[in-house]
Amino acid sequence: MTEAIVIAIRLVSYVVILIIMAVMANTMAMAARERTAEYATLKALGFAPATVGLLIAFESLLLAALGGALGMLLTWPAVRAIGQALDNVFPVFNVAPATVAAQALAALAVGLVAALAPAWRAMRVKVVDGLRARA
Repeated sequence: MTEAIVIAIRLVSYVVILIIMAVMANTMAMAARERTAEYATLKALGFAPATVGLLIAFESLLLAALGGALGMLLTWPAVRAIGQALDNVFPVFNVAPATVAAQALAALAVGLVAALAPAWRAMRVKVVDGLRARA
């Protein structure tokens, strides 16, 4: 019976990660769209398209890392509170180190996936089209 609870929690966790990934991808897409002229300017100054793409990827990874770190820091207080509330149902309620590693990997994956489309678009934008987008 408890295995069904664990499976349900895992399913909900995956759905939450997918939703977070969609929100993060939307955030990065809007940020990159607003900076099209800046990326075109960087390319006009001689920056390689790969460098422009890496700037977007680093921004996305930084946002995901900060959010992931905050989530990891809040894990232990949340586990303590849930463990006390459900003491009669789950006598042992703790966080395994593998769970924290999975949190870090999920944050990294969210950051990388969210950066793919905006970085690709910024790398492919022509300087003239990017500067024209400002007007």
